[in-house]
Amino acid sequence: MNIILFSGDPFFPRTDGRYAHVKKVLRKGVGDEFRAGVENGSEGAARITRMDDRGLAFEFTPDAPLRPLFPVSLLVGFPRPIQLKRLLRDAASLGCRSVALCGTELGERSYLESSLSEPDTARQSLVEGCVQAGGTAIPELTLHGSVGEALAALGACGPRGSSAWGDRVLLDVAPPGTPSLLAAKLEPIGPERPLLLAVGSERGWTANERALFAEARFTVASLGTRILRTETAVTAALALALAKAGYLEG
Repeated sequence: MNIILFSGDPFFPRTDGRYAHVKKVLRKGVGDEFRAGVENGSEGAARITRMDDRGLAFEFTPDAPLRPLFPVSLLVGFPRPIQLKRLLRDAASLGCRSVALCGTELGERSYLESSLSEPDTARQSLVEGCVQAGGTAIPELTLHGSVGEALAALGACGPRGSSAWGDRVLLDVAPPGTPSLLAAKLEPIGPERPLLLAVGSERGWTANERALFAEARFTVASLGTRILRTETAVTAALALALAKAGYLEG
């Protein structure tokens, strides 16, 4: 953990994994400090005031404001549950603004019923990514039954000028001649004109789903000639988009 997040009272019960991490991994005791942050709030120093069989109490002193997430969002076809945890963790670690998960026509409907798809469980994977990255801002997570429902909920259904989105890019295994995301000419990305990236589930998009994206004015781009796992495609697409926009520069 590169930062320990909390909300509410500055206290971790003894059964809380954060208590064990501070004691056993960081090897901290009463009077010591560790790096902490309020979920979706400020970062700062936490000084331990009590650590006993009941739990760990600390005083939090903020010293840095919330660092906002990058203006890039994801629309992802629901992956295998075993991939979902890694996908959400890595997306949050890279700093994406939001993740919309949706059922797809070729995807397994049972994936949406997995315990890992429960909002609270899925959100925990996002928190783990933020903890890894040392940030407090947690990406928004939404779940949708289909591509059409997701596009409608995201306000991405009409012409380009009718929503708050900037560029909208559909990542697909496309025919030769389709530009790669690296080569694609994207509009400047910013808080008022965020980028929306769509990545399919393991069996890809159907013709009907591609038509929905075309109607919503998505530009088609590829990640090369190799077929990637959903989680790999998400990580690669995010990294490329953020690098093109200059957000990975020091």
